[in-house]
Amino acid sequence: MSFLNQEILDEGILNQQRQIEKEVAEIYPLIGQLQPLTCLLQEYMDDPIYVNKLTKLTNVYHSLRRVRPDGNCFFRGFGFSYFERLLENEDEWKKFKALVMGTKDQLISQGFPKFTIEDFFDSFIEVVNRLGGESKMDAEELHRIFNDSGTSDYLVVYLRLITSGQLQKEEDFYQNFLEGDKSMKEFCQQEVEPMYRESDHMHAIALGSGLNVGIRVVYLDRGEVTTNPPEHDFPEDCIPSVYLLYRPGHYDILYK
Repeated sequence: MSFLNQEILDEGILNQQRQIEKEVAEIYPLIGQLQPLTCLLQEYMDDPIYVNKLTKLTNVYHSLRRVRPDGNCFFRGFGFSYFERLLENEDEWKKFKALVMGTKDQLISQGFPKFTIEDFFDSFIEVVNRLGGESKMDAEELHRIFNDSGTSDYLVVYLRLITSGQLQKEEDFYQNFLEGDKSMKEFCQQEVEPMYRESDHMHAIALGSGLNVGIRVVYLDRGEVTTNPPEHDFPEDCIPSVYLLYRPGHYDILYK
């Protein structure tokens, strides 16, 4: 294939990807409204395995908040769910705000360029500062902020940077999860820091550890049907503050 033909093909693939992203954006808000968990039963009404699992799940969780399936759903879902929790817990908010204040210098000390992270940190701490105190926002405003793509994406980027920093800081531990010959830095630059890259258990462990926030992920798939859907806590043995529902390739927010 000639270089010109390859260029035309690449441009066509890129345009197709942009069209798909546009269609997804039109259908799904970045963060949806609260819905009863039973709404998923309608999606899977012809699938007895999923119906069985969802029926069991509704005994523990009552509501669901959908997150746009754009590759950022883990980080965006985590951010909204935890910030929503902090609106109701002043003491926890103060501790979290103090922790976040130290993250910029920590990242810079690890070699992250100051000019790269400063804007993202400023946007992040600006929202965190308004989760409590005299200028505290309400839940509706938080929902609006997370559905404003500019601000919402900045929040996601900073969560990705914190995750990358934690993975590299504790490289000796996380290296055991890597496959192939990639270094941890290469993995972070390719799979953690870029937007729209999907997340797995390693991202969850690192983010939860880096921010001292317990994350429980409930897995809904076509596995064993005689038991309740499996749950995993990140980091292990934590007390969960954030609950996420994982279906293959996607995370939504769960509520007890």
